Amino acid sequence: MKTHHINPEALSPPNGYSQVVIVDGFTQLIFVSGQIPLDAEGSLVGTGGLKAQLRQVITNLRSALEAAGAALEGVLKINTYVVNLKPADLTALREVRAEVVWPDSPPASTLIGVASLAGEGALVEMETIAGVRGAP
Repeated sequence: MKTHHINPEALSPPNGYSQVVIVDGFTQLIFVSGQIPLDAEGSLVGTGGLKAQLRQVITNLRSALEAAGAALEGVLKINTYVVNLKPADLTALREVRAEVVWPDSPPASTLIGVASLAGEGALVEMETIAGVRGAP
C-alpha cells in the first residue's frame, strides 16, 4: 500500500495531521469502531487523565487493527472525540499521537468536542479507517 500525504497551500497548515491522504494499491479497508480507554477486562484506564486515556485508546486501536491483519501505520483517517475539548487538550493529543507512529506522515483527522461519551469517566474516543494490502 502506498500513501501520499498532501497539504494544499490553499488550506491552513496542519499540525499533527494531513489534510488529504491518497492511497494506491490496497485491497482491504478496515473500519474500527470508536475505542474508549477500557482495558481488556472492561476497566477504565487513566481516570481523569487525558494523556493516559489517549495512550490506552491507541493501544486498543492497535489491538483491533492487528486482529484484522493491519497496523497503526495503515491508518488513513482518524476521528477523535474529546469531552469538554479545550486548547490544552490539543497539546496532549499531539504529544501522544507523535509518540505512537505518525510524526512524519499522519493520517487525515477530525477532532470533535463532545459533552460526554458512552463510557462513564471516558474523556476520549477514537475511531479509524485503515488500509491494508490483502492477498493478491
